[in-house]
Amino acid sequence: MIRLEDVFAENKLPETEVDRQYYFIQVAKDIVAEKETELGRKLTFCVNTFGCQMNARDSEKLVGILEQIGYVEAESEDADFVIYNTCTVRENANNKVYGRLGYLHNKKKKNPHMMIGLCGCMMQEKHVVETIRKKYLFVDLVFGTHNIYKFAELLVRALLSESMIVDIWEDTDQIVEDLPVERKFHFKSGVNIMFGCNNFCSYCIVPYVRGRERSRHPRDIIREIQRLVADGVVEIMLLGQNVNSYGKNLDEPITFARLLEEIEKIPGLQRIRFMTSHPKDLSDELIEVLAKSKKICNHFHLPLQSGSSRVLQKMNRRYTKEDYLLLVEKIRAKVPDMAITTDIIVGFPGETEEDFLETLDVVEKVRFDSAFTFIYSKRTGTPAAVMEEQVPDDVVKDRFDRLLARVQEISQEKAAMLTGEVVSVLVEEQNGQDNTLVTGRLGNNAVVHFPGDVSLIGQIISVRLTECKGFYYIGEQV
Repeated sequence: MIRLEDVFAENKLPETEVDRQYYFIQVAKDIVAEKETELGRKLTFCVNTFGCQMNARDSEKLVGILEQIGYVEAESEDADFVIYNTCTVRENANNKVYGRLGYLHNKKKKNPHMMIGLCGCMMQEKHVVETIRKKYLFVDLVFGTHNIYKFAELLVRALLSESMIVDIWEDTDQIVEDLPVERKFHFKSGVNIMFGCNNFCSYCIVPYVRGRERSRHPRDIIREIQRLVADGVVEIMLLGQNVNSYGKNLDEPITFARLLEEIEKIPGLQRIRFMTSHPKDLSDELIEVLAKSKKICNHFHLPLQSGSSRVLQKMNRRYTKEDYLLLVEKIRAKVPDMAITTDIIVGFPGETEEDFLETLDVVEKVRFDSAFTFIYSKRTGTPAAVMEEQVPDDVVKDRFDRLLARVQEISQEKAAMLTGEVVSVLVEEQNGQDNTLVTGRLGNNAVVHFPGDVSLIGQIISVRLTECKGFYYIGEQV
């Protein structure tokens, strides 16, 4: 019988954080093995991810640790341990999680061995944790974004405790990697280069739940990518809330452009992607690196949010419409075939029809390859949530529909221009609708389906784009 006080005895705990977490992985493994003997079967888990690519990467870490402990992944939430990695960018994301918890409660009543865990950005909000404590007493484990590396330790506490374990940190300067990760794809991977955000856009909750910017040391990033490449990865996605400000808080500051140059030198790595870039920090140096690179994909995601300089000021974006258009001009002057995608918010408090027409003007001038368009979502805890002049829903809906229609028209026009071209495609999966086809992604992030079998998955193939279907292509291998 494994006891909590024995596990956490001071003389047993390793000194370094990584060693400490591997110690808890082994303890959890022993506990799970005991439960398996008792039940006569393997224990299962399900990790359900909400939100961005940062969350997806965090979930790969959760899965890696759970599999190391001995859990087996289940195809559904009919599992012994269900964990939700939550998002809180929009209010309805929170409501979705609360709804799912009610569904899980019924499952837990039927399975007394079931455990439920909650982590991610939503858990960094104090009122959410208070709600969980009061209304969802059947939840076993709650932790946030700053201490995800302590998952094994927290899981041990949950496995050996009768009560809910809650461990939320307000902030941290710690970065702990080198723990087990189970990648979703064997041929591509996300790589965190930094955590947190210093921008405090007036509509955004992220800096409050992800904390202030913390950059990883370039040596650690390079070493991780080298290991990934040795394990078969050909494409990496560098992840950060604002990659353009990477390196500013390091003891020996280094720019994002310089980091990209070092990553480019890694033998065997074929494709480099990154997101997200904040326009206020986009340097001429970075544009020069994009122009010279042989490995950086020709896709640049540059969130606009609004084309009105007045609204941008209210959003605390710290650039103007003219600044943004100049950046696009610089990028296209150096890299003419660069696909530029963006994010746009419609209906920000105080947005007038004239402001909205300024946004449409930027869309016309830039001709984005695609755009993620959003209706403004009031987030409690942000300055924008208490701004006056909230725009009526019917007005916002009308503007959103007009914007979306024009964005889609331009996207289709731009996509059609590549018809007949031969391009390099990273094959990602067998097509879900037709198993005689495979699906891959161009450097510009567009999708193509073409005849092939699963042996092509993970390879970079030359494909002729024979037909444009608007938002994807049909192709043939060359």
